[in-house]
Amino acid sequence: MKVKLGLIGKTNTGKTTFFNSSTMQSAEVSTYPFTTKKPNVGTAYAVVLCVCREFGVKDNPRNSKCIDGWRFIPIELIDLPGLIKGAHAGKGLGNQFLAVAAQSDALTHVVDASGSIDVNGYLTEPGTGDPVADIADIEEELVMWYLKMLEGNLDKMVREIKRGKGMVNAMGGIFAGIGVKPFHIKMALEKSGLTDKDLENWDFEEKKEFCWNLRDISKPTLIVANKMDLPTAYENFKRIRDAYPDYIVVPASAEAELTLRKAESKGFIRYLPGEERFEIIDSTKLTEKQRWALEFIKRTILREYMRTGVQFAINVAVFKLLRMNVVYPVYDPSKLTDKKGNVLPDAILMPVGSTVKDLAMEIHSELAKGLLYAIDARTGLRLPSNYQLKDRDVLSIVSTTKRV
Repeated sequence: MKVKLGLIGKTNTGKTTFFNSSTMQSAEVSTYPFTTKKPNVGTAYAVVLCVCREFGVKDNPRNSKCIDGWRFIPIELIDLPGLIKGAHAGKGLGNQFLAVAAQSDALTHVVDASGSIDVNGYLTEPGTGDPVADIADIEEELVMWYLKMLEGNLDKMVREIKRGKGMVNAMGGIFAGIGVKPFHIKMALEKSGLTDKDLENWDFEEKKEFCWNLRDISKPTLIVANKMDLPTAYENFKRIRDAYPDYIVVPASAEAELTLRKAESKGFIRYLPGEERFEIIDSTKLTEKQRWALEFIKRTILREYMRTGVQFAINVAVFKLLRMNVVYPVYDPSKLTDKKGNVLPDAILMPVGSTVKDLAMEIHSELAKGLLYAIDARTGLRLPSNYQLKDRDVLSIVSTTKRV
């Protein structure tokens, strides 16, 4: 499946720099609020160790890339307009944001850990802003978005429940448009202790508690503490971790990542996104300013935090929050090829719990209709259609309408 990650946060936190460094696009970056007036959409990559090394083969991927034994699997990254307080009521660019956030499978909340923006997203003296409060503001807006949908459709849902539709199904029809699944609603009801309480009798606090839980479950989120290259960031980073112990908090410098990727694209350095080091190819090609910038990144970011955090954040979102497994479908399980002879041609992200039948559907619906079984390329064993996929599985789908 094509995973979609949404970048959220206040304006001027570095979301668009994060986006540009991940996708190598050139979305506009500026110091004035709401530079991003409409979503920027681009391709980033989740990176895993490829199975080519294990099998001792040279692969030639079709849907992804393999660089030095690392498989780069494309995902969709969406840079959403910056939020401010009151966004759920349409303040700022809130309505545009909320319409697009619904498309995201998970959210990456970028915050200015250096404290360089004020409550309204304007630049201020580093250290005077409060990133902990900034996170709370945005999280509250997301919950109010859910609450607005719940209260605005309450009468309709109550009527459907009384007609025998059931609470989960009645809510499902309202929240389905923002990517909420029935099992999300069921889990949120259980977590809120509201499974057996009539919806029409919920008080305001119960509604809000339910919306908090539904938001957490349906849009899993990690926090990116950006601008860690600034001196005021470290203390705020610790404050963020203490204030949000249930969240994964990734220290990052999107500016450093963008600098490294640009230098790599120009042939100045060797750098693989997410790695802990880079290598200068020819220092004579660098200006004094460029050499200083690279040394600064090495000293203040890579030595201190081991990485810029950008690629790591994407990997955490895909593999920790969304719990994706990487599966490699092939036509010939002995040669690990497709029909055209491409070795390990595809790497597909599949959610935990997915089966052989789900994989067949992901490849092509016709393949699933005639599904018989799968063959494990490692063992040669036949696997039934309800076999649950494991990370790094290499499988050949056997079907009466075989297409792989």
